[in-house]
Amino acid sequence: MNYEKQLNELIENALAEDIGDGDHSTLSSIDATAAGKAVLKIKEDGILAGVTVAEKIFRYMQPDVIFSGFKKDGEQMKYGEVAFEVQARIHTILQCERLVLNTMQRMSGIATLTKVYTDKLKGYKTKLLDTRKTTPNFRLLEKEAVKIGGGENHRFGLYDMIMLKDNHIDYCGGIEKAIDKAYAYVQTKKNGLKIEVETRSIEDVKKVMSVGKIDRIMLDNFKPEQIAEALKIIGGRYETEASGGINLNNIEAYAATGVDYISSGAVIHQARSLDLSLKAVPLK
Repeated sequence: MNYEKQLNELIENALAEDIGDGDHSTLSSIDATAAGKAVLKIKEDGILAGVTVAEKIFRYMQPDVIFSGFKKDGEQMKYGEVAFEVQARIHTILQCERLVLNTMQRMSGIATLTKVYTDKLKGYKTKLLDTRKTTPNFRLLEKEAVKIGGGENHRFGLYDMIMLKDNHIDYCGGIEKAIDKAYAYVQTKKNGLKIEVETRSIEDVKKVMSVGKIDRIMLDNFKPEQIAEALKIIGGRYETEASGGINLNNIEAYAATGVDYISSGAVIHQARSLDLSLKAVPLK
């Protein structure tokens, strides 16, 4: 399923959840044909994210809205600025208001935290990846916010990459057996699907190197000096990813090892939503 189709489904389901059998507050007090204007006010500094999605939400409800963007996704935002203006039926504005705000506040928080992480990686070759530690049914936009903040997306779900983690390996009966079975599966059923394998020790890394047949090695809960040792063993033959126990205080020490990727669930699940508001303004 492509991005646009997924986004339309997300918007449809979210509006249905919120509106139910009718926005009775609006239906009871506002004429159905009345037109209005509103502006998105920024009430907290950070990285703006979700402007493009906000326009799509309004246009989903009313295709002929007049949407004027004053700031773009990924730009620095400052308290007191206005991100966009929308003119539409008042019913449209009020019914879309909460979904627009929830989306933009969440996305802006993730983009802002991701930017803090990626700024720490400047000057290193290491790139920042997100994870699947996301909010159910909102992963599409949480991962979009990571990209807006300067990070990169890891696999989107269970379907677009094989990742042999500790439980897969333990259930299968060992790292070599798990790799062999995954490789055979790719060759016979899902040609081209990449294979990543999690390692928990230097010994695991040596086992993976003896088998091969993979694309990326995850070095899970390794200390920076252990990462450096593992990279010498791997010798550039496979992509490498450091994961587990990495935070803003030690991320540069990990990047300094030369590892290709650092993955962090924190950029999504520890992000704090930023303060934004949608306010009515008089039509001239």
